[in-house]
Amino acid sequence: MFGYDTAVISGAVSSIDANFINPIHLSETAKNALSGWTVSSALLGCIVGAAAAGWIARALGRRGGLILAAIFFFLSAIGSAVPEVGFGPIGGMGPHALPAFIAYRILCGVGIGIASMLSPLYIAEIAPSRIRGRLVSYNQMAIVTGILLVYFVNWAIAAQGDTAWLRTTGWRFMLGSEVVPATFFLLLLRFVPDTPRWLVIKGRAEEAKAILLRLTTVSEAEVTYREIEVSLAQTSGKLFSFGAGVVVIGILLSAFQQLVGINAVLYYAPTMFQNMGAGANAALLQTVLVGAVNMLCTLIAIFTVDRWGRKPLLIFGGLIMAIAMLTLGALFAAGSTGIYALIAILLYIGGFALSWGPVVWVLLAEMFPNAIKDKAMAVAVAAQWITNLLVSWSFRIVDGSSALNAIFHHGLAYFLYGAMSLLAVLFVWRWIPETKEKRLEEIAQFWQRGNDVPQARTP
Repeated sequence: MFGYDTAVISGAVSSIDANFINPIHLSETAKNALSGWTVSSALLGCIVGAAAAGWIARALGRRGGLILAAIFFFLSAIGSAVPEVGFGPIGGMGPHALPAFIAYRILCGVGIGIASMLSPLYIAEIAPSRIRGRLVSYNQMAIVTGILLVYFVNWAIAAQGDTAWLRTTGWRFMLGSEVVPATFFLLLLRFVPDTPRWLVIKGRAEEAKAILLRLTTVSEAEVTYREIEVSLAQTSGKLFSFGAGVVVIGILLSAFQQLVGINAVLYYAPTMFQNMGAGANAALLQTVLVGAVNMLCTLIAIFTVDRWGRKPLLIFGGLIMAIAMLTLGALFAAGSTGIYALIAILLYIGGFALSWGPVVWVLLAEMFPNAIKDKAMAVAVAAQWITNLLVSWSFRIVDGSSALNAIFHHGLAYFLYGAMSLLAVLFVWRWIPETKEKRLEEIAQFWQRGNDVPQARTP
């Protein structure tokens, strides 16, 4: 649902512009800003959902929070497909339906924000330490599977008619298709137990022990249970109980995951390929190729994250992304956007999927001590969505500027993302500790109370 609902908008960008934006007859800058806000409005909901997810995780449980997210997914799918319902005739309101459309996309974003924090948190809290990196990486695999699936769905829907049909009807089927995975998500959550750590927080010790015994050996279950009790009693549970360093580093890690430009590429992939000269259908088909590479390289990450470690993957992937984005910016600036530009895009996607896509979620789920995990992770994930909103919104403005394009030919954004990829590599090399094969309770020892730096920085 995270991946599907995030990327579904990519197939509907031109239709949204045609139905809601163009009839208003705004200036170029205002038009690009409104279009960018409409496409990225779900990210405002993501910020709200992620920020509230810490409280939701503690009050309703990890499972209860995911059920709430599923309900939001379902309702927003219907509303964004037919935003006129309750306000006027379907297809007859034009730009007047835009506020309702944005409201439903924001509701969808709240669901994404909740799920984006609770899913890796749930997996990390229930997974044995020896395979935790791989299992949390499955979360990213699910995200990219959703992205690839919706690219196929968008392409298949667009193939059912011409451009006029797509702009009147097809885009509604794209957004309405979210109902199907939302329904499955809600139904399957019935079979999911809550995590031992949350059950201990709520004083439900026997249930926690029973789940631990299902997950591991008797001796390891006893050790883990005692460590959970100790870790939860260590501090008051206030956000900065272990100093500001761990929280700030988590926020910066989240921010860099977005500053490298990944979601600008994913949201606007068809637009990007059209800038390279592809037709509408060809652009959607090339977008499917992006999704396929994303999935393949995420699979590689799943099988390497517990072998190579988190830190080496982030550095290696960051260097790949930097080379690819700087190359792509140079190709656009030179007006040479053929097969080499496509290769650069696929290389960038591969580098991200191998590293910053899955590994950041692994680290965020691992790095915070138990006593502050839900609060700190909520803050870090909210920061990620704030950065995502800024990057996605600004891409539309930068890429649509005639003045900038006269100089860079749509290449400026990619130069910026390449520079950010290099900064991300330096940040990881200097500040991120290695967490491979350590129990969640052990990882808390990386952070010395009152200090602003981790005790261990080597991979």
